[in-house]
Amino acid sequence: MRPSRTTRRAAVGTVSAALLATTVLTLAPAQAATAPSAPVAASPDSSAPVRFVDIEGDGGITLKANVFTPSDADGTRRYPVIVLPTSWSMPQIEYMAQARKLADKGYVVVGYNSRGFWQSGGEIETAGPKDVADASKVIDWALAHTPADPHKVGMAGVSYGAGISLLAAASDKRIKAVAALSGWGDLVGSIYSGRTEHRQAAQFLGATGALTGRPSPEFRTIMKDFLASNLDKEQDLIAWGRKRSPAAYLDKINANGAAIMLGNAWGDSIFPPNQTADFYEKLTGPKRLEFRPGDHATAEGLGLFGLPNDTWTDTQRWFDHYLKGADNGVNRESPVLLKSRSTGAYEGYKSWKDVPSAQRRIDLGGSQRIRTNWDSGADGGLVILSSMMDQFFRLPPMASIPLLPRSVAAVWQSERYPSGQRVRGTTRLHTTLTSTAESGTAIAYLYDVGPLGIGKLVTHAPYTFHGKTPDQPFGVDLDLFSTAYDVPAGHHLAVVVDTVDPLYIAHNPSGARLTFSSPADDPSYVSVPVRE
Repeated sequence: MRPSRTTRRAAVGTVSAALLATTVLTLAPAQAATAPSAPVAASPDSSAPVRFVDIEGDGGITLKANVFTPSDADGTRRYPVIVLPTSWSMPQIEYMAQARKLADKGYVVVGYNSRGFWQSGGEIETAGPKDVADASKVIDWALAHTPADPHKVGMAGVSYGAGISLLAAASDKRIKAVAALSGWGDLVGSIYSGRTEHRQAAQFLGATGALTGRPSPEFRTIMKDFLASNLDKEQDLIAWGRKRSPAAYLDKINANGAAIMLGNAWGDSIFPPNQTADFYEKLTGPKRLEFRPGDHATAEGLGLFGLPNDTWTDTQRWFDHYLKGADNGVNRESPVLLKSRSTGAYEGYKSWKDVPSAQRRIDLGGSQRIRTNWDSGADGGLVILSSMMDQFFRLPPMASIPLLPRSVAAVWQSERYPSGQRVRGTTRLHTTLTSTAESGTAIAYLYDVGPLGIGKLVTHAPYTFHGKTPDQPFGVDLDLFSTAYDVPAGHHLAVVVDTVDPLYIAHNPSGARLTFSSPADDPSYVSVPVRE
């Protein structure tokens, strides 16, 4: 199928979003990308000195790194050590502000540029075995060249650094605590959820990786096959992703027993929240889960500049308890901490499954038939930018529900709610689908609709099928992306399903039709989790 105008616009939008987001999140650090190799004195506002060093990584490559040591280090004592692998495409000075703060609190901190990016050697392996081996090499170096305590080793990182930290916790028993921020538990479930290629997320990673690093031939091939929707390579793509998924090594992570804190954003368009919550639920050691408004890395992004930031504050508290033994109460708090997108208020829960206390059911009655390959006007927005707008201005993607063309969008609406509805957790859709083609894609959306019919996006998710018998109905069960959103009193909810979204690659052949029905013996519905 030839790329539609929507597809071409999406590609341009993705590159623009990648450049803008990278500028916003890396403007200050990028100015120091070519850091000197000689020791640098402490800045006037901090007593912790920093050194820029070269560390030998796996296979003999050079990893560019910086080391902060507590100012009172005199060779007579050892300190807990925290290793920080950089995020995807970020220079080695990404964590300088937070590293200095940690060093001032009595930690040795080693931040290093992940292989294949900027001045570090090697090629981009996308959190492969060589990246995991690099993490252990950096720990080895820290124990040999700094006053680091071998019994008090921690790792932390944002995004790519978070994934590497979790994978390292499965292979290196020395790691006692991890803070994984905006990372992933399941790479396949992140960028291929609902068996649908997350186009803008992949384009974002590919474009920024090529701009700031040296992609390996394997990564280039994977990206080419992924964006080309090469189904002949689907199992190879899944195997590649599983190899890089911490969830695949849960038995080892749990056996090693590291205390793991996970922090992510509700609107993360690279690593959606569902796979993080699923991973968290399967951890058996000390653990903590935090969700806040925002998109990929934006919940903790301002903390990289040294500004006050709740995520980084909790990260330090996590390490203070599990590496230093501080009795700061973090182990006695509710381990699941959620921040509402609507109010900014925090809520604590004993577990992820305890987040909703009731379900609001929306019946998807009747039969609705839609044409494919037309953009109805309902969509999930742009990677990074849309959820940032929601985070800072509470302006999620919007659509006029009455004006959505019913020929290309199926629409169902609830009654008006006399009281506010606190949506908390994972909305689930169940329906019966009939397609005129053996393959297809549908995207489901849940909107908060006000009196004027303007819908604010609460959540959404894509769904793709292959190998179905044309004109034969089949059941569909789809989990939409988890969220925390407050629907005001007097508003109602709308469920919308269409077939085109710039965030995703669709698989609808030209001229295909999709029919959504609700058989009497298997009625269709959407179940919305709420906190009463």
